[in-house]
Amino acid sequence: MPRFFVGTALKPDDIMQLPDDVTRHILVLRLQPGDSIVLFNGEGGEYSAELIEVERRSATVKIREFREIEVEPPYHLTLAQGIAGGDKMDWLIEKAVELGASSFVPLTTTRSVVRLSGERAQRRHLHWQGIVRSSCEQCGRNRLPDVAPVREIATWLGALPRAPEEGELRLLLSPRASISFTALPATPPHGRVTLLIGPEGGFSAAEEAAATSHGFTAVGLGPRVLRTETAGIAVLAALAARWGGW
Repeated sequence: MPRFFVGTALKPDDIMQLPDDVTRHILVLRLQPGDSIVLFNGEGGEYSAELIEVERRSATVKIREFREIEVEPPYHLTLAQGIAGGDKMDWLIEKAVELGASSFVPLTTTRSVVRLSGERAQRRHLHWQGIVRSSCEQCGRNRLPDVAPVREIATWLGALPRAPEEGELRLLLSPRASISFTALPATPPHGRVTLLIGPEGGFSAAEEAAATSHGFTAVGLGPRVLRTETAGIAVLAALAARWGGW
């Protein structure tokens, strides 16, 4: 059944006109009055609804019932990612949403191929938020992961408490790490998890040192060096299998 994000309050028995972007999607799918759809607003749960009118520039639905469906993993994971070039960042965010990431922090680093600032950074931020919404529609999530504005890694680290809170886990992926991924806890921590991954060229030694001084534990994924867009997805999938996120 088609699912659509609607960023407004929803209530059973209400009749509402859908936003323009949702209407365009409904027209592309050639949905007709009487067809059933699912709506969610990112606050948890979802609503069944019935299309009662579909015009060239508008679509109207009647909301039927609320369903308290949750598919979130039993842990909160923030992916702090050095911005990757080309379409890699788009792909990475899309797949990370599917794999249960709770929030994203795009970071500019010393070796970043792409450097975003000003209006360009704002446009990419809005674009990534759109990817999150679309991915949630596709994969069945009813809570929208947050996308933070683009930040310099030094600024972001400086805003973190120097030491992790009780139960919090901060992980830094590094090919130079002496600790294996397999050494991580077998059960999810009580606090938040932050996964820090560098861009195509990795982090500089100074950046890794700054991260470890802020409570990040450097872990490795084995003898092979993974691409930046592969590393995050591999870890998210492995943690989901390890901690019950499927």
